[in-house]
Amino acid sequence: MRKILVVEDSSTVTQALRRIIELESDFLGVYAASYKETTQKIAEHREDIFVALVDLNLPDAADGEVVDYLLSLGVPTIVLTANFDEGNREQLFRKGIVDYVSKEGLYSFRYAVKLVDRIYKNQSIKVLVVDDSEVSRRFVGGLLRLYLFEVYTANDGVEATKMLLEMPDIKMLITDYNMPNMDGFSLVQSLRNRHKMTDLVIIGISSEGQESLSAKFIKNGANDFLRKPFNREEFQCRVMHNIQALEYIEQIHNIANRDYLTGAYNRRYFFNRGEFFYRGAVQDASPLAVAVVDIDLFKNINDSYGHDVGDGVLKYFSKTLNTSLNRFLVARAGGEEFFILMPGLNNQQACALIDAARDIVCNSIIDVEGQEIKMSFSAGVSNSLGANLDEQIKAADEYLYHAKAEGRNRVVGADFEVFSSQSMPRRALPSLGLAN
Repeated sequence: MRKILVVEDSSTVTQALRRIIELESDFLGVYAASYKETTQKIAEHREDIFVALVDLNLPDAADGEVVDYLLSLGVPTIVLTANFDEGNREQLFRKGIVDYVSKEGLYSFRYAVKLVDRIYKNQSIKVLVVDDSEVSRRFVGGLLRLYLFEVYTANDGVEATKMLLEMPDIKMLITDYNMPNMDGFSLVQSLRNRHKMTDLVIIGISSEGQESLSAKFIKNGANDFLRKPFNREEFQCRVMHNIQALEYIEQIHNIANRDYLTGAYNRRYFFNRGEFFYRGAVQDASPLAVAVVDIDLFKNINDSYGHDVGDGVLKYFSKTLNTSLNRFLVARAGGEEFFILMPGLNNQQACALIDAARDIVCNSIIDVEGQEIKMSFSAGVSNSLGANLDEQIKAADEYLYHAKAEGRNRVVGADFEVFSSQSMPRRALPSLGLAN
């Protein structure tokens, strides 16, 4: 379990922080009231301590020695202080602390704990810094690494564009304006043709003197703008707020498009996204396979073990399908029925792929609520492009009906071709990169 080290000699402040950590975070607190206790806690918990919230003035370390000690161990450190001093603040930032928070009541303590949660999440977020100045790239990249972002750099807009194609999971781009080959303004215009503001945060930075430059950046697609030289804390706040806004939008998107129980895409998303693939298949005369999958005798599981176990089975099943078929679109259609969309596969390939997933499921024993459950599923697969996607799903549903009639635990495709390890010897199936 990840832990926050709190170093604070005030019992009142410690009590407030303890309550916030316990009720409002996913961390465990480790508490020390002196420099000596801090070294003891580090010896006991170092591997689990993610970050430290530290008071500057302790009974046995009145000049911030505990900060130097923790930084020397590589522990990300947030300083808590009752006395705001500009010179002291700058000195601490130069040493490499994450942030400097004044003790001004519960809000400031909540801010500090939320900041810990924020930098923990930052570890999985990729940020691309684009600047032709190596000094600027190093400076901005260094600030981002303090907040534990995964940082990449590019010399200009051309290199940045190439890197975004190679790493589409980059969430934020920070770009200078004045660069050779492709400047920051042109880069923003180009990127916004492919990336929505809700998919990629872009922050422009520049030392150019044009007052209208910030407006030009934002009007053409940047989320925000900073003028060099910028205040480090303003930079941090802009970066953090923009990433937080992006995550809020992703949460709203997931609420609208994900099934609340299993986390799979829902029926609404399947049809919205599926129409795009359907039109592409019709236009390009390319194969498109659809599978309708149904857990066998699911009602018996609910009746025998209860709905909590049934929910656990659905979660396991959804996770297995998504892992086994991670190249394709998996959605919960309702109840125990799932839809799978497989662009580029002909009927035989699609049936083979679904049958391999079926084999994984029916040969697994899952533990749900202390109950060992064996399960299987049946599936129908159609490659026939009808007048619309709904017609193709209806065709797959007909094949599912035949799979159930044939005895369940099997996959039926075009011409009632049956795939089942129970009813016939296994065939030599094409290699489709199935995750095991």
